[in-house]
This record gives sequence, C-alpha cells and structure tokens, in this order.
Amino acid sequence: MHRYPLTSAPPGMAPDRHHPNVPPPSRRRRLCWSSAAAVLLLCALAAAGTPPNPPPRHTAARYPVRVSAYVANSGSATVSTYDTRLDRRVADVQVGHGPTGVGAAPDGEVVYVANSRSNTVSFINTASRLVMATVRVGRRPFAAMPSRDGRRVLVANFGSDTVSVINVRARHVIANVPVGPLPHSITTIPDGRGYVTDNGGGEVTVLDPGAHAIREIPVGDFPSGISSSPSGHRVFVSNTGSGTVSVIDPHGDRVIATLPAGRAPLGNAVSPDGRRLYVADSARDCLLIIDIPSRHIVGHVHVGVQPQGVAVTPDGRRVWVTNEQSDTVSVIDPFARRLRFTLPTGHEPEGIAITPR
Repeated sequence: MHRYPLTSAPPGMAPDRHHPNVPPPSRRRRLCWSSAAAVLLLCALAAAGTPPNPPPRHTAARYPVRVSAYVANSGSATVSTYDTRLDRRVADVQVGHGPTGVGAAPDGEVVYVANSRSNTVSFINTASRLVMATVRVGRRPFAAMPSRDGRRVLVANFGSDTVSVINVRARHVIANVPVGPLPHSITTIPDGRGYVTDNGGGEVTVLDPGAHAIREIPVGDFPSGISSSPSGHRVFVSNTGSGTVSVIDPHGDRVIATLPAGRAPLGNAVSPDGRRLYVADSARDCLLIIDIPSRHIVGHVHVGVQPQGVAVTPDGRRVWVTNEQSDTVSVIDPFARRLRFTLPTGHEPEGIAITPR
C-alpha cells in the first residue's frame, strides 16, 4: 500500500591592474605549465582507456534499471507483474489459492506471496517470473514480509493466531510464534524486529530479532495495514475501525501520535525520504497523502473501488494502489496529486510490492 548534485564553477582569478584581461607574466607561465600538464594527463587517460571524467557511481545506482510491481489477485490465484517505468502489465504468475499479501526481498531477487486459501507461501523468482518454491505455513496466511537482512520471511497466519518464520535459504518453517488474535499484516525494521497487527485484538505484537513475541502495543480498532520508514525510526498502523493511523516509536515501543486517516484506512506505505505517508481509505475510495512532520492530511486522490494495498516506487515519484472491487491498480503522481493511469489486474487485487527487478 504503496510506493529518489550540481557543482559551482571555481572562483575567477583577479585580473592584472593595468591589463584587466591579461594575467601577469609569472601567472601566464603557470597557466601554460598547467595547460600542458592537463593535456598530458588527458592523453595518458585516453591511452589507458579510462574516460577523463567518469560519471560517479552513485548517480547510475540511484534508480535501478528495472522496477516491477507485483499485485496479488486474491480472486484469481495469480500475481500480476508490471513494468513501473512503462506503466504496463507484463505477465501473470500462477500461485496458490487466495493470494493476499506480497513482500519483496531486499535485493529484489524474490517476491513472497501469502496464499490464504492454500495455507502456503509462494517464492517467485523476479528474473524468470516463475514460482521457485512453495512453503506450507499456518492457517489462512494473510501477509508475508521478509526481514530487512533478507534471511527470514515472517508470515501472519490470520486463521491460527501465529506468525510462521521461514528460513529463506532452507525454504522451510523454523518456528510458529503465537501472537494476538487475527494477525493481519507485518512490517520489519533494520534492527531485526517485526511488528504484527492483531486485527482482532486492537494491538500490535512486537517480535524481537529472534522472532520471539516480547510485547503488545495498544493501538486503534481493527488494525490492518502497517509499514515503517526506511530508517526504521517510525512504524505506522492503519486502524480500520477507528479511522486513524497510530504512529509507533520503536525506541520505546509506544504510540507517540494518532493521525486522522479518513473513514476506513487499510494499506499504507512511507515515501523513501520518510516524509510522507500514503494511506488507502477503503470507505471513500481514495488515497490520502499525509505530511509526517506536520501530522496533517495534505491531499487526496480518488482511485478505484475499495482500495487495499499501497506501494511506492524507489524514487518516490509514483504511488501504486490496488482496488479490490474494480479489478484495477491506480498509478498516482503524489506531487501533482493526480491519477496518471488505471491498469487492469486479475480478480480482487489486494497486496502489492514494488521491487528493483
């Protein structure tokens, strides 16, 4: 429920007092020697096959070559994949029955899909767009979210009040952790902790890096969607029954603010710079744009019927929203605050993840 430098010219040299445009003889000699040295350097670089001014690596790596969106279609047992740069659907992947939540590995090589009616999680290879493994978990899994280091996947089992912990390398469940009633969605932060919304209990369960439940944080009614800032300094919980978003400070694991969020907020996602929160208001069929520092709604954009999942592209310039009752996904420009495209999906799209592969 989503979705990334200029240099000034060097100062000029002070001109000669009597001839403003001509430097003094000593300076002319220095300039000549400098020019000659520069020519020799360029020749040496050319001979070595190295460009004189190679582009900085961070510029090329700022935005990945291919960025894909993966949408779980709960009514058609498929995951639709999209090229986010071309804004077009490129493939459909067959998974288990009732796919709902989608999570992407940190390196973008694998997408994890919770199949709620098959009690499994599908591993999709993003290069081939094929299912590479299927892991059995608890009953009615709703969300599958990898840890920030990519070694484990946490699965919220809505029907068994547990979180299954999958070892990614071994591709099997290594633990089933009891949590609150009706676990719905999960987010993870860089220190290894996980936060699980307990939809039936009005709380968020905190899992330590060893995947042990260590505390419960009271939030609003029927907490559902959850996300965290890239830094992990804040966690945001959509309280569908309260029309609010609870803001959790992981430093003390407590709610530090409650934001207005329409009538029935579901999925949410944080911008890459951590300054904006995007929330799907399923009752008003719109995406809310919340300024995090001021804690105010600064805009909204109408989307399809009953929006669910939200994801943001790595550069922060597009937000994608799944519309369950429209069988579409909306692509939004959050800065212009307008809908750019509406694309078809499978039947009843819910979860969405965007990954650089």
